[in-house]
Amino acid sequence: MEKDTFRIRDKSLGRYRKSLPKEGISLYNDSDYNRKENLRELDELKHSVQNASYEQKDPLLIYKLESVTLFDNMVNKINNQTVSILMRGQIPVAEPTEEQQEAARRVEVRQAAPEQRQDMSKYREQKQDLSDPNQQAAAQQDTREAVKREPIRAEKTVGRNDPCPCGSGKKYKQCCGRKNKV
Repeated sequence: MEKDTFRIRDKSLGRYRKSLPKEGISLYNDSDYNRKENLRELDELKHSVQNASYEQKDPLLIYKLESVTLFDNMVNKINNQTVSILMRGQIPVAEPTEEQQEAARRVEVRQAAPEQRQDMSKYREQKQDLSDPNQQAAAQQDTREAVKREPIRAEKTVGRNDPCPCGSGKKYKQCCGRKNKV
């Protein structure tokens, strides 16, 4: 098989052909050109980023960020070119055969069943009349318990280099701290 040709099954002829349609070749060439252009831009970026180290910036980070931007621009350019080529293309319309026309005439057209509506009134929320004064007072009162939280206070512990609380004058780690370790 040649370098830029593909085997495509042509349904109308029932055999393979060894080339792309004009639009396919154009899309392939455009995307290939944009890919090569992106590689050239990345080379230029690599040379220009080397100066970033003089500005106390990480060249690798700058290269990553700029290369992502270049890649996104390349993809957008390819997409725009692809859409513009495809919008200019025309789709051939095959005339229906006599068999297809008769089959279309024989097809029954059924109407959709009418939509059944459900009664949603049972889901509505209704307010009840609170005529009893006890009910009114209970509705206005906040039923949540008022819990006053107090902060948890940790006990003061003796540091290893603090004087021992026993009063020996030694450091805690040399006096009572040894007893606690064992």
